[in-house]
Amino acid sequence: MRFLSWMGYLPLSVLYLLSDFVYFLLYYVVGYRKKLVFKHLQLAFPEKSPQETKQIARKFYQHLADIFVETLKLPHLSISQIQQRVEVQNIELLQGFIANNQPFLSFGAHTANWEWIPASLTTRGIPVDAVYKTLTNEKSDKFMQSLRASFGVHLIPMPRLMREIVTRKHLPRLIGLVADQSPHSPEHAHWFSFLHQDTAFFPGTEKIARATEMPIVFADIYRKRRGYYTVSFQLIGLPPYQSLSEGSITEMYKNKLEESIRQHPSDWLWSHNRWKHRRS
Repeated sequence: MRFLSWMGYLPLSVLYLLSDFVYFLLYYVVGYRKKLVFKHLQLAFPEKSPQETKQIARKFYQHLADIFVETLKLPHLSISQIQQRVEVQNIELLQGFIANNQPFLSFGAHTANWEWIPASLTTRGIPVDAVYKTLTNEKSDKFMQSLRASFGVHLIPMPRLMREIVTRKHLPRLIGLVADQSPHSPEHAHWFSFLHQDTAFFPGTEKIARATEMPIVFADIYRKRRGYYTVSFQLIGLPPYQSLSEGSITEMYKNKLEESIRQHPSDWLWSHNRWKHRRS
C-alpha cells in the first residue's frame, strides 16, 4: 500500500503512461473478465455490430485503467485541479437544499470516475456523506478510506447508514449512494427490464428514501475526455412518497441510469457481474 500511496505523488501525465500499460495487461495479456464484459455488451446492445462492441470494450478497459491511477492521485490534487477536472451541472439544485438546511439523497452508479465526484462537491461548498461497501482485506479497506476521505468527505460504511442518518439528521448534506450493484437477496429485490435484461435492484435505497422523507437526486456522471468529467444532477423525487407505488422510485432511478449508459456506453463498469441473479 505504501508503494501505491507513493504513486499518487507522480504527475498525471506519468500516471497515464502507467495506465496505458495497465490497459495493455488487462485487455491483451490477462484478459480480465473479458468474456463477461463482451457477454454483457452483446446482451445490452444487440443492435451493435461486433466491431462496435469491440470498440466499446476497448474504451472501457482503457477507462478502467485510468480510474485506477486517477483514484491514487485524488488526495494529491489541488482544489483548483479537482474543480477544473470535474464540471458540476445543476449545482444550484444542491445549493437550494443546503440553503434550506435539508439533507438529501443522491443515487449514483459506477459510471465514469465516481471516486472524484464527492471531492468535486465538497470543494464547492456541498458537504458529502459517501456511503461505501467495506473491503474484506483490512489494509486495502483502510487505504481506500484514506483516498475517499480526501477534501473532507465523510465516509459511512453501509451497515451504519441508517444510524448515521439519524445521528447526523440536523446536518444539511448530500448522502451519496452507488445503487447499481447486485442485491444479496434477489428474492426481495425490485425487478425491472434494464438494458434488455431482467435485472434485480436493491430495495434498500428506496426504503431509505421513504423512511427518511428526503429529496432524491440522480448523479449522471460521464467522461468528456481523458481526466475530465461532468456530473449532472437531476431531481428524481420530493417527499412525501406515500402516493408512489412500491418500486416506483427505484424504477425512476433505473430509467435515468439506463439512458446515461446508452449515451456513454464505455463509461459503465461492465466487468461487474451485474446479471448473476435470475428471477425465481
